[in-house]
Amino acid sequence: MFTGIVEELGEVVAVEELGDSSRFRLRGPLVTEGAKHGDSIAVNGVCLTVVETEDGEFTADVMAETLSRSSLGALAPGSRVNLERPMALGGRLGGHLVQGHVDGTGTIVERVPGEHWEIVRIALPDALARYVVEKGSITVDGVSLTVVEAGDEHFTVSLIPTTLDLTTLGIKQAGDPVNLEVDVLAKYVERLLGQRGAKETTA
Repeated sequence: MFTGIVEELGEVVAVEELGDSSRFRLRGPLVTEGAKHGDSIAVNGVCLTVVETEDGEFTADVMAETLSRSSLGALAPGSRVNLERPMALGGRLGGHLVQGHVDGTGTIVERVPGEHWEIVRIALPDALARYVVEKGSITVDGVSLTVVEAGDEHFTVSLIPTTLDLTTLGIKQAGDPVNLEVDVLAKYVERLLGQRGAKETTA
């Protein structure tokens, strides 16, 4: 489980194509400190399993399902990525509960700079729009954000200087894809209410 508070702005070192999967080598001296085979690290919001670490770098295998559902397939050597280690049991929950299971991708539509912040509008798939609500939480490329405005085809978020400086959201432009993970609590509530409605209908 993650919190959506990015620890380090890392970099893709190499991408090895393995047929229906890929092996990524990424640089992240902070997140690899103490990491070992089998540990988890979130890369742009996608929970990946560490294969090996060496000199501040780690490798991770990315399956076809992950490549098709996320924007990781568009990464290349030199791409910057948001990195976060799992939250330690008893640690501070600085953002919100993030699983690292991307629900789909969105596209940055526009960026509107302000005096001390920036408003970013992001288009999202129809299937995810119902889970996004004003003042609710959403994870964008692994960053825990608060929704400012929620529409049927898009939502907006406000980025503070720290987020702009320390994450990939500060350098992405209109047309760039972003990974989206909606609040898992919304999905559980929908599932439970659906089951309850089905039982009442058959009663």
